Amino acid sequence: MRRLMNDKRIEDIISSGIQTKGLELLENRPTTGSLSATDQFSSDELERFWLNSKNIQESNITGCEAFPGEMMTPSSLEVMLSESMLNLMVAFYTDTYTEYDFRKPADEIIRNSTIIRVRMDQFGRCRIGSEVFGSAMSTRHIKSSYILAKFLTSDGEVDCYPGQVQYYFTHTLDLPNGSAKHNLAYVRWYRPADSTRIRYHFQINDDDETCNVELWQHEFYGESRDCIIPVHNILCRFIPTKYRISARNNAIDYLAVNSINRKFHIR
Repeated sequence: MRRLMNDKRIEDIISSGIQTKGLELLENRPTTGSLSATDQFSSDELERFWLNSKNIQESNITGCEAFPGEMMTPSSLEVMLSESMLNLMVAFYTDTYTEYDFRKPADEIIRNSTIIRVRMDQFGRCRIGSEVFGSAMSTRHIKSSYILAKFLTSDGEVDCYPGQVQYYFTHTLDLPNGSAKHNLAYVRWYRPADSTRIRYHFQINDDDETCNVELWQHEFYGESRDCIIPVHNILCRFIPTKYRISARNNAIDYLAVNSINRKFHIR
């Protein structure tokens, strides 16, 4: 219903003859419900927000920046971080704020280091604009828990990885200039297929750019610092399906990743 309302709204603006394009279509137009969340953002601000998930080499997102949405129920407040999660949070903040040193409460005291808080607020869903993203924490909304995000690989290339959000959470960090609340997602990422040829199985004329469905393994990578990302870095959702490739007596099942474009698509 939200999508129909949004599409109808854009159709009415286009048919009115107003000479506008892109995100400017949405300016100065009153909205209701979840669509009104974007009204506080100008078209330039919206564009900068959406491009954060695309241009990861140029954007330095910490997760405490404003975003057109909110964390949603089901929720669990003041959840104690596990030992492994505390380690991941220390690694995440160390990579994000390179000018500071971070440690867990029980770690050896380091001069001028920042202690990580041991509690977070967990959420099963996150709304960004008019889209609601689910997670494994909320089985009712698990179909919308599959996302894509871009990563900068060790060889300096940018690659897109599929994953499943386990839950969303907010965590407050005490920095020298004050406390900052971060809006984050805990994601398990899928392993790539055995070869590039298999991954781009549906490409045309050996051109990877023509492949809009990719094949990945069903298994997750192990837990690592990359499992924690700001919600701002979510690129889009995808629909997971099973695809089998058979070679004589050997059949292998892969995860077919069918991406879904964001409602506000920026080229």
